[in-house]
Amino acid sequence: MGVYESILKGLQEAVDYENGNGEARVTKCTVNPAPEFNAQQIKNVRISLGMTQATFAEVMGVSPKTVEAWEAGTNRPVGSARRFLSVLQADPTMLAKCNIISA
Repeated sequence: MGVYESILKGLQEAVDYENGNGEARVTKCTVNPAPEFNAQQIKNVRISLGMTQATFAEVMGVSPKTVEAWEAGTNRPVGSARRFLSVLQADPTMLAKCNIISA
């Protein structure tokens, strides 16, 4: 099947589903909880990326004061910040791969 046919088939499946004539594909998976990070672990992630607190804050989408509080241990990241930290800890090259930073 060519690209055109594949796209056409996918669109037809979407129309059929919308009209109640099909079933959505369901993929079951287990989502692991985002890990907790202590102050030193956060600082280690930032240092492994070679960033200042200000640059790291920009990447994380938070204020520099927030990163400062995380690294001082007065606040802890929650939700998506914890998930993003875990991704950066696992693969420090992720920022470049996703074109978030350029060298």
